[in-house]
Amino acid sequence: MKSSRQNMFAALVAGVIFAGGLSQAPLLPTLQADGQEAPRLAPTSALLPVWSRTVTVQDGQSLAPYVPTPQEVVDRMLQLAEVTADDVVYDLGSGDGRIPISAAKNYGARGVGVDIDPDRIAEAKANARRAGVSDRVTFILGDAMTTDVSEASVVTLYLLSSSNLKLRPILTRQLTPGTRIVSHAFSMGDWQPDTVETFNDSRGNPRTLYFWRFDGQYRQ
Repeated sequence: MKSSRQNMFAALVAGVIFAGGLSQAPLLPTLQADGQEAPRLAPTSALLPVWSRTVTVQDGQSLAPYVPTPQEVVDRMLQLAEVTADDVVYDLGSGDGRIPISAAKNYGARGVGVDIDPDRIAEAKANARRAGVSDRVTFILGDAMTTDVSEASVVTLYLLSSSNLKLRPILTRQLTPGTRIVSHAFSMGDWQPDTVETFNDSRGNPRTLYFWRFDGQYRQ
């Protein structure tokens, strides 16, 4: 009986350690069998099986897990959108605010970030103050699905394919023709992008950016 209890305890501890390590691992995009990219957990150890790294469930109202976009990818997104000082850049699911802040700091644009997590909004505002661009960026605590984006000239996304599809009718209803949309890692179903850019980041991870110049056509 004692040996059986010890084995059960050891299995329980191992399960807790495994789950804890898995929850702290950063997310990286990976291709599914159908060619779509899905977020994948980078292993904390080479011993973690591939099947354990895939995330398919969204958390509550969130449109995607919080995964910061590497700064080098942020820079490529803004370059692809050809951001200038005349632009208003909306980042839906803005996290720590690095995309709106970079747009303001590096291009003189006005940045607006939208996030449903109050902790991320507080972090973003603090980051904007440190970067000296608080006068050019705004962070909105709210749901991207109910946010008015009609003033945006550029929209940036790092969500999920399913979330992009939910946002597609909202974006194509509100945005004016010529608005640029850049999505990191995920497409918008059958709405073909104008440009697809692929590259490896400085850590050797494959990255894909999708770019659309909105043509004024509503898409469900």
